[in-house]
Amino acid sequence: MAEMSGATTPAVASEPETGDGVRRRDWIHIAALSTAGVGGASLLFPLVSQMAPSADVLAASSTDIDVSAIQPGQSIKTTFRKQPLFVKRLTPQEIAAAKADDATDMRDPATLASRTKEGHEDILITMGVCTHLGCVPLGAAEGENKGEFGGYFCPCHGSHYDVAGRIRKGPAPTNLLVPEYAFSSDTVVRVG
Repeated sequence: MAEMSGATTPAVASEPETGDGVRRRDWIHIAALSTAGVGGASLLFPLVSQMAPSADVLAASSTDIDVSAIQPGQSIKTTFRKQPLFVKRLTPQEIAAAKADDATDMRDPATLASRTKEGHEDILITMGVCTHLGCVPLGAAEGENKGEFGGYFCPCHGSHYDVAGRIRKGPAPTNLLVPEYAFSSDTVVRVG
């Protein structure tokens, strides 16, 4: 083997540093990542904004109901998000009966006070959908079967609800759902 005499290995040139100690390669990495981040955000923004609800969906997200014409003991049916909604003005006797049943052993325990708003305990608002399989219970219209407990009766499978919309008998697992609502005035309720 012949030795190479006088040959020296070339010295590796180091990258020049700028005044603050950042090499050119580091600066290129930072610039590339920043550009990728801005590009990713510009792609993500339209994707996220197209998932926002449209104006017609936002309009259907709440419903205003005038409860001033509902007489004690009377119920009305309306719709909320394409589902039936029951609004009932309870009589003093119905309120007393519901309060007396608050301590009764129930499948889904709830008090009348927890299902109505303070100061408006005579107004009960529930979704008109049976919690068993989604049928519409009877009892909201005049002359309909109100079941054994004077509230609502689901004719599909025989669930009986009391005047507070609490399940008392039958296969339904839970009470009629009380949607979120608030009184915007003494006579107008905003559901949703």
